[in-house]
Amino acid sequence: MALTPKQERFVQEYLVDLNATQAAIRAGYSAKTASRIGPELLVKTCISEAIQKAIKKREKRTEVTQDYVIAKLREIVEKEASDGPDSELKYANKIRALELLGKHTGAFDARVSAAAQDVVEDDPITKSLKEEAQNGPKL
Repeated sequence: MALTPKQERFVQEYLVDLNATQAAIRAGYSAKTASRIGPELLVKTCISEAIQKAIKKREKRTEVTQDYVIAKLREIVEKEASDGPDSELKYANKIRALELLGKHTGAFDARVSAAAQDVVEDDPITKSLKEEAQNGPKL
C-alpha cells in the first residue's frame, strides 16, 4: 500500500528525533490529536516498513550505523580521562558514554529478572559495600 503525502512526510519527520507526536505535528496532523495519531502511525505496517527502509538508506549514505556508534562510545570509555585543564577527555564525558552504552544494553532496565538480581546480590563487591554501610568501614 502506498503512503499518502502526509504519511511520507511523517516518516521523514520521525527520522529527525524519533518522536512520533512531534513528527505528526510537523507532518501536518492536528496538534490536539498528534499524541494519539503519532503512535497509531508507527504501528501501521506500511509506515514502519518505510521508516526502517529510510533508516537503512541513511545508514548506507552516512556510514553511521549502530555498530559504528557503539564502537565510538567504547573508544571513549576505554580512553584515559581527567578533569585537568589539559585533558582531552573529561570524566563527565566518559560517564555519559558509559551511560549510553548501558542504556543500549539494557543495564538500567527496571525490569531486572530475579535471577540477575540474585547474581548482583551475591557479588563480593556488593556484599562488601553492604557490610560497610551497615557496620562502618573496616579498620
